[in-house]
Amino acid sequence: PEEAETEAGAAGGRWRCGRCADGAALRWCITGALCASFLGLGMSIAVLGPTFPNLAANVGKNVSDMYYIFVGRSLGFLGGSVVGGVLFDCMNATLLLALSMLGTTAGLYVIPWCKESLLLTTLMSVIGGSMGILDTGANVLTLNTWGSESGPHLQALHFSFAAGAFLAPILAKMALGGSESEELAGAEKTNQSVLKSVPTPSAASTTPAPKDHQDGDFLWSYIIIGTYILFTSIFFFALYSKRSSARDKSKATAQKGRLAKYHWPLVSLLFVFFLFYVGAEVTYGSYVFTYATVFAEMTEGEAAALNSVFWGAFAVCRGAAIFGAAFLSPATMIVISLVCSAASSSALAFLAHYRALLWTGTAVYGASMATVFPSGISWIEQYTVVEGKTASLFVVGGALGEMCIPAVVGYLQGRFHHFPVVTYAAFVTSIMTVLLFPMMYKLANVPQEKELKEVTDSETRKALLTNSRLTEDEEDEEDVREWNDADFEVVEMNDKLKSSLMDTSRRIPEGSPAEVSLQPHLDDVLADPPVLAGGSPGRQNGNVDWENSE
Repeated sequence: PEEAETEAGAAGGRWRCGRCADGAALRWCITGALCASFLGLGMSIAVLGPTFPNLAANVGKNVSDMYYIFVGRSLGFLGGSVVGGVLFDCMNATLLLALSMLGTTAGLYVIPWCKESLLLTTLMSVIGGSMGILDTGANVLTLNTWGSESGPHLQALHFSFAAGAFLAPILAKMALGGSESEELAGAEKTNQSVLKSVPTPSAASTTPAPKDHQDGDFLWSYIIIGTYILFTSIFFFALYSKRSSARDKSKATAQKGRLAKYHWPLVSLLFVFFLFYVGAEVTYGSYVFTYATVFAEMTEGEAAALNSVFWGAFAVCRGAAIFGAAFLSPATMIVISLVCSAASSSALAFLAHYRALLWTGTAVYGASMATVFPSGISWIEQYTVVEGKTASLFVVGGALGEMCIPAVVGYLQGRFHHFPVVTYAAFVTSIMTVLLFPMMYKLANVPQEKELKEVTDSETRKALLTNSRLTEDEEDEEDVREWNDADFEVVEMNDKLKSSLMDTSRRIPEGSPAEVSLQPHLDDVLADPPVLAGGSPGRQNGNVDWENSE
């Protein structure tokens, strides 16, 4: 029986170890899938820029008349963030992410074939809604998966987005570059054939073909990105299970009682904080090229290099933050970012006429923007529960900042042509974020009523124990003083009685009856007095001295 119990215990230990290993592997699989999805999200958003002229040509519009597709995508992103925040509290997170990426895939497949501007705007809105759901859900699922250890994983998640935004223009350039090289080769062959012979109708008809090929060749960038997102969604379907759903719901239920005392004021302040932060990031990244050519008098090549420095520092710092988050707390990373942002934006606003400070300030400003959003989500998760609705507010705040602040800066720049609005906007937004974070930190650290009650009860018990000890000590000291006073009174009385009896004995004649009767009483008085508690024995040698004197 003992061997059977030992084998059963070992089997149970192996089962628990295997279960823990399976849980850790599942968490890493979820993190990898989320990073892959954010890589696709970054490519989906950034691919619109280099292919924008081709989309305008598809619908027969000028580029200047196509601004409404950006508005449609932004409104879809806002709606998707709100709807996703509600749905993530009601259904399985991995299933919802898989469905949202399927919607993104469908939109990317259809967009290159769209010939109507209204249909193109609708598709952009659908893709924006799917992106909003993905952006909200990925942050929530990362927090639910890793809890207090989510800092490095959130940084990796947002680094994947930056990497995708970096790769998309390269992918589009490769797709369009191949058609351009074919066009040049076709034109060269046509010119050579014209020199050798008279052009035939067939040869003439082949001349515009490369241009038509170029107009349709950009679709490969959308198909490649859409296929990548499709495979990622299939992986999320594989992760979908009842077990993960039950675990997420039980974990969310366990966290219900951990709300901060000022939960919604704290969430509202972080909403405004992200609005200014994301707005400042997008505004400077969008207008730095124009600022460099107009106010810094740079060439277009130098201005493009300055723009690349900003986004390059942004991406590199996000990659480095993955390792930094393992050693630094989210609050520390936010403080470092805010200090660097305030210093660099001050240099850009007031000292940008020095060319070296312009380059350095742009690089530092881009690097300081890299870690704020993921660090902010990690920071607030330490103090309160971040559910789907809460995370959707953060995403909506960032999206509103991305929409509103660049529009306001563009309007003001159009009104004040000789005033560098973009650099002063960077300075103002940095100051706002520097002021908002201490307020949020103060609210987050306000103890709840239960904690205050526990602290008060503990202090009361401590005070009562201290007072009881002091009272006992005072009583002991008072008893000691009383016994000492009684001891001194007995000693003084014995001294007086001794001297009185000695005088009386001298006056009585020797051998008289009075002396005989007095002697026993004198012996009793001069006998050794009892030892008193807390005191000392009386004068024990008094009787001996008196007898010697006799």
